[in-house]
Amino acid sequence: MIKMELTITRPDDWHLHLRDGELLQAVVPHSSQHFGRAIVMPNLRPPITTTAAAMTYRQTILKALPKGSNFNPLMTLYLTDTTSPNEIKLARESGVVYAVKLYPAGATTNSQDGVTDLFGKCLPVLEEMVQLKMPLLYPYPSMELAYSLHPYRVHGEVTNPDVDVFDREKVFIDTVLRPLIQKFPQLKVVMEHITTKDAVDFVLSSDEGFVAATVTPQHIVLNRNSLFQGGLQPHNYCLPVLKREIHRQAIASAVTSGSKRFFLGTDSAPHDRRNKECPCGCAGIYNSPVALSLYAKVFEEAGALDKLEAFASFNGPDFYGLPRNSSKIRLSKTAWTVPASFSFGSGDIVPMFAGQVLDWLPSPL
Repeated sequence: MIKMELTITRPDDWHLHLRDGELLQAVVPHSSQHFGRAIVMPNLRPPITTTAAAMTYRQTILKALPKGSNFNPLMTLYLTDTTSPNEIKLARESGVVYAVKLYPAGATTNSQDGVTDLFGKCLPVLEEMVQLKMPLLYPYPSMELAYSLHPYRVHGEVTNPDVDVFDREKVFIDTVLRPLIQKFPQLKVVMEHITTKDAVDFVLSSDEGFVAATVTPQHIVLNRNSLFQGGLQPHNYCLPVLKREIHRQAIASAVTSGSKRFFLGTDSAPHDRRNKECPCGCAGIYNSPVALSLYAKVFEEAGALDKLEAFASFNGPDFYGLPRNSSKIRLSKTAWTVPASFSFGSGDIVPMFAGQVLDWLPSPL
């Protein structure tokens, strides 16, 4: 029997958490093995709020890479109420910062320093980003925070419990994202890790080249049942939370359709097992070791393997105005077993689909 193989341009990961310290040392080899570049999230402690801090963090990442790796971390700034237009200029001129990330205050891991007044205090920064064509990476916030970012509204962070946890994305689109695009139609916006048909429809209805979306493995492979099958599954818990099957299908259809508006962004988010398997576990799925295998599975099931390369390797750099990678990787139809965990100095990390058998095996060329 002839083994099926695909050779594609080396992909990039347009949404990645590498953390710092021991966790960084443990996880960066997995991303650098499969991806040429990655947009690295800035939500550390303290957050990466300046170009100088981004350059320092980048050097830390480079030092942690395996010998001979050509992996290129693309840095981001953490937007705050006090970020200045001049900082955006410095970032653009640095050659290492490629986007600005919005974290509404308190919305996710290490986001307590985030934005409280997007359309007020951050207005000059947004105007500067339009001029410099600096993308804004825009996740939707928790249900308590959606209204705090509404134009001309500042407070209300914990006064809106009526919004169901599974409806956050639609509410966010209607109350925050749509007004932002209307106010700044020339602002390049990446809607991060989309989870609903509503998000798919919004991206497809927006101007091509200005609004795009990253898609994670978990949101095109799993639905919200995966949180509870066989008991509570903490390693399937992430934010944004998994949604209904109808939404998973809509996202999978969008990314396998060949649309240029969607590209690979794993949102791989490692946590120590002890911080996942506890009474109040952290949100985040560590998927870097399995991401390409799972994307290939979805494209194969859709009869769209010929469109995988564009999603994984072309759409992202094209949107960011960067050259495509020149190196290649191979995806072989070869069964392999995902390790049960990965150890690091003071603990271990459980990857997505730990102990399970996957059908596609990526390898560098």
